Amino acid sequence: MSEIRPGGRNGLTENSEEALRAEIEALRRQLAERPAESHAHPHGHRSKRPSAGVLWSLALVGAAILVAAFFAGYLPQTSRETALAKESKDEGAALPPVNVVLAHRSPAKTELVLPGSIEAITEAPILARASGYIRKRIADIGDHVKEGQELAEIEAPELGHQVAQARTQVQQASSALEEANANLEQGKTNTEMARLTSERWNSLVARGAVARQDADTYRAQYEAQRAGMQALEKAVAAAKSNVSGAEANVARLLEMQSYLVVRAPFAGVITQRNVDTGALVNEGNTLLYRIAQNDTLRTFVNVPQADAVSIHVGQTADVTIASMPSKKFAGTVTRTANALDPGTRTLLAEVQVSNKEGLLLPGMYAQVNFTTLRAEPPIIIQGDALILRSNGPQVAVVGAGDVIHYAKVQVGRDYGDRVEILGGIDDDARLVVNPGDVVQEGVKVKPMMLAAANNNGNNKK
Repeated sequence: MSEIRPGGRNGLTENSEEALRAEIEALRRQLAERPAESHAHPHGHRSKRPSAGVLWSLALVGAAILVAAFFAGYLPQTSRETALAKESKDEGAALPPVNVVLAHRSPAKTELVLPGSIEAITEAPILARASGYIRKRIADIGDHVKEGQELAEIEAPELGHQVAQARTQVQQASSALEEANANLEQGKTNTEMARLTSERWNSLVARGAVARQDADTYRAQYEAQRAGMQALEKAVAAAKSNVSGAEANVARLLEMQSYLVVRAPFAGVITQRNVDTGALVNEGNTLLYRIAQNDTLRTFVNVPQADAVSIHVGQTADVTIASMPSKKFAGTVTRTANALDPGTRTLLAEVQVSNKEGLLLPGMYAQVNFTTLRAEPPIIIQGDALILRSNGPQVAVVGAGDVIHYAKVQVGRDYGDRVEILGGIDDDARLVVNPGDVVQEGVKVKPMMLAAANNNGNNKK
């Protein structure tokens, strides 16, 4: 009988199994041949039973076959079934992984960036103050002019005639005043004479030389002269008023004549010209030029209600232009409206910027950067951790034991990729980023921490 040797993955090789089967078959044939021999020689000798060694060999061979079958079939199948069951159990018990970031407190120093519109510190339209034709145009668009510099000349001959007529009226009023003064002097003389006559007749009446009726007559004449004096005085006052009116009219016309030469009201640059030589202009209606003072510019900014309390007069700000990204212009808040616009709920603030180099132009669109300090900085979270639902904004918080809890939050400023949270969560709370359908209330998850971006530095809006 061949020796059984372990081999292969399960302890026996295929060759050893075949050898065992061959030995078993040989033993069976031997057993089958021995009874045949005993029948062939019945009287020669007695039949012999299989020896104990043979039986033990057969038992060992059978046991070896069973052991080989056990190791070759049952154990691998059982091992595979156990592994599959364990794998299935592990898959059923696995926790859903989620990406988690930490909420952090915003820095006390923050930046507020708002759009603004640049305008000239002083800008005024220049209209014609006298009717006529443009005789000469001196300034044009883009010219830098000084205060009082001539811009244009208007030709108005009829205005000269009006001045001459007004001066004649002054002379006539002066003559009437002289006549009234002469009448007043004559009236004074007549009144004095009537007074003396009345006093004399009164003395004669006292001596009984004349009748009292005659004295009363002279007394009445005196009173009439006194009344006439008051009328003459009023006539003199009226004549003086006429003279003053006529002289004022002359002064007005002369002032209008001075407007025939159009001058710059202040130093600045001509931003608009609407007339040319020979154009007809009407007093108070025709716009000749528009001038702006641009050595100092002002930028108007509408500050949202949430940030209105942090903007005050004297606060510094940086003004930037998209076409000059590397250039910053220092500005100062010079005034605020001190009231919110009820339509937009914004505070109008004015930031003045020096423009000595002339790089800024009125009408430009600018970005104004305010730096503010907060006594109680809010919490900052990533924008994709915020969930907007019908019952308000929420965040998925990974709490104790890695269990999900949805918390309602109060949202502050929105920076795009980051959002301020004014209430609802604590600092260093673990928040789920882009929570899916598996992230439900009370579900246990496997948190995977992500590196938060832009945790430090100033916040910009």
